[in-house]
Amino acid sequence: MPDIPVGSQIFDLAFHPTNTTVYTGLLDGHIKAFRYDEQGQYQQTFSLRPSKRSCRCVAANEDGTRLHGAGKAKSIFTIDTATGDISDTRKDAHDSPINRTKQLLPNMFCTGDDDGVIKLWDPRQLQEIRRYVHHFDFISDFLWIGNKRQLISTSGDGTLSVIDVRGKKSEPLAQSEDQEDELLSVVSIKNGSKVVVGTQLGILSIFNATHGWGDCVDRVPGHPQSIDALCGLPSSYPSSHSTILTGSSDGLMRVVQLFPTKLLGIVADHGSFPIERIAIDQSGEGRWIGSAGHEDVLKMTDLREVFEDEDSSRDAPPDERESDEGECGSTVRTSVPADATEGEVASDAEGRGNESSEPEEPKEKKRKRKGQKDALAAKKKKGRNELDADPSFFAGL
Repeated sequence: MPDIPVGSQIFDLAFHPTNTTVYTGLLDGHIKAFRYDEQGQYQQTFSLRPSKRSCRCVAANEDGTRLHGAGKAKSIFTIDTATGDISDTRKDAHDSPINRTKQLLPNMFCTGDDDGVIKLWDPRQLQEIRRYVHHFDFISDFLWIGNKRQLISTSGDGTLSVIDVRGKKSEPLAQSEDQEDELLSVVSIKNGSKVVVGTQLGILSIFNATHGWGDCVDRVPGHPQSIDALCGLPSSYPSSHSTILTGSSDGLMRVVQLFPTKLLGIVADHGSFPIERIAIDQSGEGRWIGSAGHEDVLKMTDLREVFEDEDSSRDAPPDERESDEGECGSTVRTSVPADATEGEVASDAEGRGNESSEPEEPKEKKRKRKGQKDALAAKKKKGRNELDADPSFFAGL
């Protein structure tokens, strides 16, 4: 799909949850909507300017009938997506410019401002439901864990916090220690059991919910500049549980695999412009990736072209898919540093091969899995914030 010109710098983008429409919040205060098709053609559906000040964030509700927009004007504007008209305005909703917003439940959304204040809203009411002030610097990103009703926020003050929206107290459920770096973006992996945070220094910090939220359990360096945007892959892709998209200030959107760490490729190049936002259509389960930097265009990238191999394996018959997954699994395992164990397995396999050929193959596989489990166990005994990364990951950056 060709780039979509929008006429001003894009601060944020959001997709309609069901149809092929993308919304953009712009530096000049405009909110513009574009409809696109499978052939890459697009058409502007509406454009309005709720405020002369910049629109920093936009978010659609669950059925896509309403769009919330906010920014430097400190107000929240609700737009009817069918008509493109403003249906509701909450003037001076925050005391500081609003930096992020996210839809949580059918009747709940949240906003975060430059002073670290987080507010929960009911669209049927003009006043906020609750207000949280445990952060003291700008709110950079939100992550919603729907099955636990928990809202995770990252902040420029260097901390991550977890809010249980069912609670009545205006205090977070948990808050991390100061990571001594600005936390700029957040995404979940491993079916929500782990959370990856992008930082100003170009490090991916990994938090494990089962180990508590006090500190990260792993740190993955490698990006040359700050990681301003993170996004997960659609769940239909086999590698979605451990593969993410990263948008960096160097203008590159990368595909990064975690556990083991590996740079899989470059998805989009914004040149010298930093990438501020990444999103996938159809509620994160679609085909198109939208990315926005400091230029006046919205880049739309086809996921099918990027993950052509995974698409073919996904559409393959079950027997072939299992075979492909087995091959991929063995490739991943070889990246674990277990040289001594593999040597023992190889020599033992050769000795057994001279004695008999056919019945020993299953034993060889069992020995190999056992050896690699030992290698992973040894890896878990390392320091809390240490991680063995494939050298090719850093070379590719």
